[in-house]
Amino acid sequence: MATFSLDKHEHVDLCDLMKLEGWVESGAMAKSLIAEGHVTVDGNVETRKRCKIKAGQTVSFADNSVTVVA
Repeated sequence: MATFSLDKHEHVDLCDLMKLEGWVESGAMAKSLIAEGHVTVDGNVETRKRCKIKAGQTVSFADNSVTVVA
């Protein structure tokens, strides 16, 4: 499973994480997919586009999955 490092930040917005991971081409595409219920956080569907993802959480979309680390 892949990991995403927060570095000096406390969290990353869900839509930004999808773009940074290269899962989508744009923030608008990420927001649309999130709103449609295609993304899960810790196994639960997440529809909040700017949901704050913190260390220890796992985000999944399609065949992709990433765990956020501090």
